Amino acid sequence: MSYAVLMVYVEPDGTPEARVHLAAGLADKFTATLIGLSARIIPRPIVADGMLMEGPTEIDVELMAKGLAEKGTWFRRIADSERRKLEWRSALELPNEAITREARSADLVVIGQGARGSIEGSLDVGGAILRMGRPTLVIPEGIASLRAEHVVIGWKDTREARRALQDALPFLHEASRVTIFEACGPGEEKSAMGRLDDVARYLAMHHIKSGPMVMVQKEGSGAAQLIQVAKDERADLLVAGAYGHTRLGEWIFGGMTRDLLATSPVCCLMSH
Repeated sequence: MSYAVLMVYVEPDGTPEARVHLAAGLADKFTATLIGLSARIIPRPIVADGMLMEGPTEIDVELMAKGLAEKGTWFRRIADSERRKLEWRSALELPNEAITREARSADLVVIGQGARGSIEGSLDVGGAILRMGRPTLVIPEGIASLRAEHVVIGWKDTREARRALQDALPFLHEASRVTIFEACGPGEEKSAMGRLDDVARYLAMHHIKSGPMVMVQKEGSGAAQLIQVAKDERADLLVAGAYGHTRLGEWIFGGMTRDLLATSPVCCLMSH
């Protein structure tokens, strides 16, 4: 089991060289095609007192399209290799619409931790994860490589966590160490260990060795505890389910998902 096609998102006004290098390295690791994607929304016309005051001209739109084409040239220069198959895709539309559609072509989507929709027209990372239907590798700023030698799985007995575990199998097969971690309430350690033993047996059937770790949930953020475990274990990849739903058009995230997206210094593979 492996990833045949990876996709990396490139902000139209950014130069995420480290992220592209990381994605290119993973493409080599899994002998995969690497697709670069960027998107920019065409600004909406300004309306005041019911009258159209200002909007982008044809020349403005042409310049935006040219900028995306130049970003593709930049991507190919950064990711270029004789042994690597590359593609470039771009669109003049909301980044979330573009990445949700184009993700159908990829096994794994690589994006930056970034802002979660705080800037109009920017990629809403959390919303993308919840809509794409593909595992998403979220990369903190400045990380340029991922060996995934030690993987920590943040386990919760839910559909999302099971999906993330399944989606991470290519990484887990290549890892030298895998830890399954669950934070539980006081007195629940025995039942939690039973769950983790089941997960460890499942992984063993896939020829993956793993060790279970159960800890009592501390006060504060569950994500903080998971991140601390990753730091203590010197892990370079976290695997976790992504939790959220939409209400009146706004994505509402679970605390773990929100905090991992905002604060994790470790790469996170997340699935919804």
